[in-house]
Amino acid sequence: MRIHERLGARVATPLPQSMLISGPVEDWEAWTSMAFPESGQYTFPEGLATLQIDRERDRGTYWEPNVWMIHPDISG
Repeated sequence: MRIHERLGARVATPLPQSMLISGPVEDWEAWTSMAFPESGQYTFPEGLATLQIDRERDRGTYWEPNVWMIHPDISG
């Protein structure tokens, strides 16, 4: 982000739900090397937000936040 800022970009509005990653609980357990024994919110290494586990639906849902940088138009 610092490099973009040095090039004249400004920070846009942060997006708390930028990228959705969803999959079966078994996959999330494999990806994170963690156990998710019951439904609820979990933190995991390298995660930027919490992981929502729904055991009844066998689903882990993770919305990754993101920040975009807007560069000035230099084409003109």
